[in-house]
This record gives sequence, structure tokens and C-alpha cells, in this order.
Amino acid sequence: MTFKEFEARFPTEEACRDHLTAMRWPEGVTCPRCGNAKVYKSKTAHRWTCKACNPNGYRFSVLTGTIFENTNIKLRMWFQTIFIVSQSKKGISALQVHRMLGTGSYRTAWYMCHRIRAATKDGIFSRLTGQVEVDETYVGGKDKNCHANKKKGRDGRGGKVAVIGATARKGNVVAEVIENTEMRTMEKFVQRTVSEKVSLLSTDEHPNYRRMRVLGYRHRTVNHSYGEYSKNTVHGVVHTANLDSFWSQLKRGIVGIFHKVSKDYLPLYLNEFSFKYNHRNDRQIFDAILAGC
Repeated sequence: MTFKEFEARFPTEEACRDHLTAMRWPEGVTCPRCGNAKVYKSKTAHRWTCKACNPNGYRFSVLTGTIFENTNIKLRMWFQTIFIVSQSKKGISALQVHRMLGTGSYRTAWYMCHRIRAATKDGIFSRLTGQVEVDETYVGGKDKNCHANKKKGRDGRGGKVAVIGATARKGNVVAEVIENTEMRTMEKFVQRTVSEKVSLLSTDEHPNYRRMRVLGYRHRTVNHSYGEYSKNTVHGVVHTANLDSFWSQLKRGIVGIFHKVSKDYLPLYLNEFSFKYNHRNDRQIFDAILAGC
């Protein structure tokens, strides 16, 4: 969707509420609390009353139960922010959103962006199948640039935060922050995200992947320390290039757009980048984000 198409599709607050209503209740409005389909439309637009779960009448609107509820921000501004976020491959800073939309304050733009990132979290996840790559990386500043009390931290990487990810080739990616890169931590991630029925599990030479075959995976490795980045086997080509490409995109976005991301908020940024990667061919990515709101 281009900006011109967005403006034509959502010219007013009313149009935004109509679209959200149609998305939430395509077969007719139901009570978000009890699911009752017999609700009474109020005189005020996009508001209804349900008497099944409350004898006095439970009043709700199209915003009830969404990230837009109980905010003083117009729904059209929410839509504009979602559109901008969805169209920015490497992300967009809250300060830039504030400059473009005139949100009133930077804090408002920051709040909106983080709520949208939280909405991109995949609530329904099926374990990856086919040919799968698993790899870990570190996000953060270099050890030499860290404060004295943060130098040579865990894993000897200063203030960097460990992140592990898995991706099915020509499929989806899943990534999350981990407290450490111990064997049990990495094994738990693989068991939770990757099916044992994969035809090939590719990793690098990290020693903490050495028990993958014992856990039932068809595991093969490439040795990056010896300049080996790809090799052919009877089960397929072993490499981690797809996941390396995702890490590159993530880090370029953080360094170039956000400049710095704290450990507390890094999971939200992983949500955003993973969602965009998984919907990279989806022409309806705007509606996909809106569905999670």
C-alpha cells in the first residue's frame, strides 16, 4: 500500500473505525467479554451494549480490548503510525514519527511505537520444519567502548546482549533474547522452536550445539573459524546464510536508525524485525499488524 492509497483508504477517523470494526467482527459485532452476538447498538457510533454479561448493560466500543483503548490518541494517528512502521524495512525512530505526524510530544510517539512492536509478537507459533538454520549473535556496544564496570562481562563481550534465532529456509524466523549461551539454554530454544522432523538442521561450530543429534535432529555444521561457510551433504547444503542476513538487517536497523537499544526493550525490536521478515511478501502487512493490535 502506497501513501496515496493509504490516504484514500483512511481519509477520516470514521473510516478508520469502520475498517477496525470490519476486521474485528467480520460476521457481526459480538461482546468482547462474553462473546454474545445479541448486542444493542448505541446512539454513539461504534459503541454497543451487552446485557448478557451485565444486567445493567456492559458498554463497549470498537477500541475495547485493543492497544488503542484508554488513550487520547486519535485512531487515525494510530493507523498512520502503523503504516509508517510497516513500510520502514529497517525500522523508524519514535523521534522521526513525532516529526512527521506531530504527535504532540516525543513520549507519545515512543509509546505508540512500542505498543505496535508488542502487537507484532506472534501469538500462535508452529515449530519450524524443512531445512532449518540456528545461530546466535550479540547485540550491543564493543567491549572497548563500555564503561569500566561493564568491561569483559558475561561471555567476555562487555555490554552485549545474547540473541538466538532459527529460520526455515524460504520460511519464517524466530528470535529471542537469552540470558546466557550455555548449552542447556540453547538446547531449550531449539527444542521449543524446531521440529525433530526437520530434514536438516544447520549451525556453526559452536560447541553447545554438539548434542543436537542426541536430541533427535539431523544436524550438520559449518566451521566459520576455518573459513567454511557452506558445504554440500546428502541432506542438503549446510550454511547459516539466511539467518546471518537477518542478523545483518537487525543490526543495521539498530545502529543506523535507533543507535542504541537497551536489553529491556530489545525483545520488542526483535518482534518488529521478525514480523517484517516473516511478512516480507505480504502485501497486506498493514492489516496483519492491525490484526495483532
